[in-house]
Amino acid sequence: MAIWSEHLKYDPIPAFLSSNNEAIIYYVKRDLLDEESGPVSQLWKLPEAQKIIRKQQADGTWKYPGKQIVVYPGHHYRLVETWKQFRYLVEKYEITKEHPAAEKAAEFLFSCQTDEGDIRGMIGNQYATYYTGAIMALLIRAGYADDPRIKKGFKWLLPMRQKDGGWTIPLLTVKFDRKTIYRLTSEYCEPVEPDRSRPFSHNWTGMVLRAFAAHPEYRKCEEARLAGELLKSRFFKKDSYSSYMSASNWIRFQYPFWWPNLLTAFDSLSLMGFSGKDADIRKGLNWFIGHQEMNGLWKTTYVPEKKGSSKDKAEDTQYWISLAICRVFKRFYGSCK
Repeated sequence: MAIWSEHLKYDPIPAFLSSNNEAIIYYVKRDLLDEESGPVSQLWKLPEAQKIIRKQQADGTWKYPGKQIVVYPGHHYRLVETWKQFRYLVEKYEITKEHPAAEKAAEFLFSCQTDEGDIRGMIGNQYATYYTGAIMALLIRAGYADDPRIKKGFKWLLPMRQKDGGWTIPLLTVKFDRKTIYRLTSEYCEPVEPDRSRPFSHNWTGMVLRAFAAHPEYRKCEEARLAGELLKSRFFKKDSYSSYMSASNWIRFQYPFWWPNLLTAFDSLSLMGFSGKDADIRKGLNWFIGHQEMNGLWKTTYVPEKKGSSKDKAEDTQYWISLAICRVFKRFYGSCK
């Protein structure tokens, strides 16, 4: 019996092993049951992973499938789609730079890094602290932790904090009307410097912290620890800024990770060494315990959907989210007896 699973109401292992998803079963055996599962590179050959790889362009990017309007910079849509697809390859199949597809994608993402150190192009020429952190996390997991370009990114992120020690989106710290914001993010404009006297955003701090949590050294730094303390102090509360403000976003999940929520926060905090005995952490873990389904899994969202809104009906999404939750519990509570 696994120590970590004793804290749950139901044993999730039977549901995982009956999923018919080869990647899920591989990770459950390796990460939750501590069994020898062979090299992770075997997952790179799965049809689902190969389908993504086949669509990669010669320059390492993926083609944006939606309507494109003229915006700055020219690589915006390629950056957006490459970020989206790279997430799947790294988070679901743990692809690394040993695979040519990952190496090409990484080199494109690094090509979007400015001399300052941030990854630019997700919101025009504006500073995107949150995407810089989230993209860096993927690159680190893909084998680039020791790359000087990653260090350059951290050197940019650290001084971009607010005075309270957390991060936000610099553009949001200054009051602009809608027309001005559109201009600032759709054509070339000098990046807006943050008003550092404004409070941090738990949402965007959470996305930045993914980079620190993924890195074996930076996850231990005092600045990351302080930001982690700030993040956990905001569980189940509204954000300080209008963008993605609702408290309900804490319990709206997706996999691979994109927008911040309780699970993405716990994934980072558990990697950073926070204790399961901490009051804030305990509060969040109790929420997960209380909302586990009888089949041992968790829902993709606990927010009532508006009529007519789309739902994530991917059959395996529930398994991926539940796997990520179980990984968190194992980090906090240990492995087998």
